Amino acid sequence: MRKSIKLIGFLVFTAIIFTACTEPEKKEALDMDQVKAEIQAMEDAYAAGEKAKDADAVAAYYSDDAISYSRNQEPLSGRAAIKENIAKNIANDTTGNYNVYKVVDLFAEGDGAVEVGSWTEFDADGNELEHGNYMSYFQKRDGKYICVRDMSTTTKAAKAGM
Repeated sequence: MRKSIKLIGFLVFTAIIFTACTEPEKKEALDMDQVKAEIQAMEDAYAAGEKAKDADAVAAYYSDDAISYSRNQEPLSGRAAIKENIAKNIANDTTGNYNVYKVVDLFAEGDGAVEVGSWTEFDADGNELEHGNYMSYFQKRDGKYICVRDMSTTTKAAKAGM
């Protein structure tokens, strides 16, 4: 019995030593240029979807559980609600205006990324009408980033009474 206790004690001690001596797992460093290119491609696809008046293409940017905080309206919860709002905006747009989105800054670690970006609205002739900024939070799901939260602002002064 004493030999069994000594053997178990020795095995536990050895396991502790080996566990303590192993190096902690190193997290794989992200290729930030690659992450930025992936996020910019998503922004370009979003803009192309808007220009093509394709609500499905625009809504593909968002996760099913996304929340979007847009200017001058209540937050929209879920891809379906976001898509419905996008479709309504597209249906009401007869101007031919279009937006361009640009990644300005990006912070990423593990499976999460936060983008700070700028947007510019142009008329059909390419003249700038308005611009602003946005932030999007992405999670990597099934091997690709998807937006789970976003918020935008405008640099245009608020109208009186709003």
